[in-house]
Amino acid sequence: MVACRALNTSTEGSYIRTMTGSPPGLEGVIAAAQSSAGKAAKGLPPVHLWNPAHCGEIDIVIRKDGLWFHEGSPIGREALVRLFSTVLRKDPDGFHLVTPVEKMRITVEDAPFIAVRVDREGGDLKFLTNVGDEVIAGPDNAIRVEVDSDTGEPRPYVHVRRGLEARIARPVFYELVEMAAEQEGPDGPVLGVTSGGAFFPVGPAGAHIT
Repeated sequence: MVACRALNTSTEGSYIRTMTGSPPGLEGVIAAAQSSAGKAAKGLPPVHLWNPAHCGEIDIVIRKDGLWFHEGSPIGREALVRLFSTVLRKDPDGFHLVTPVEKMRITVEDAPFIAVRVDREGGDLKFLTNVGDEVIAGPDNAIRVEVDSDTGEPRPYVHVRRGLEARIARPVFYELVEMAAEQEGPDGPVLGVTSGGAFFPVGPAGAHIT
């Protein structure tokens, strides 16, 4: 097994931190992500193919509102957050930042991404996330809506890639409801939208989404 390397000690790491303004301790992840993104199609490294050593946890939290925090402080550079998002992977034991040689667990309070826009393109719905992903809803990228057991409010999501989902922002969900039409479901009429040839319920027929 490949040993986990010590972070935040190399000259290369110090240079990366100086040039990017990155939080200390993340230089190895940044370097690997930058290198892999430069070689990968659409800037998405093949993290699903990597099987690195598990290096424990790192104090990164993706909050419910989509903001990324490191050691309690927000990661303010949008480009850095987008870079980290390209090496994010969901495994059975949680979410990790993954490189060819390292795997570090992080905390995700809800979904790792936020869907901040939706556009109707022909018969499809195209979502844009807060980290720049574009995804067409369909059989492989389903829209699903949970209901909060405490408040009764809908919690809508769209699948983005390899088990990673985006929470659909409330204004975007309102747009979906405006686009929705009734269709007969197994338990009666439901309100839903169609994309990629698939129908996705967003609420009961006649429901008033607030």
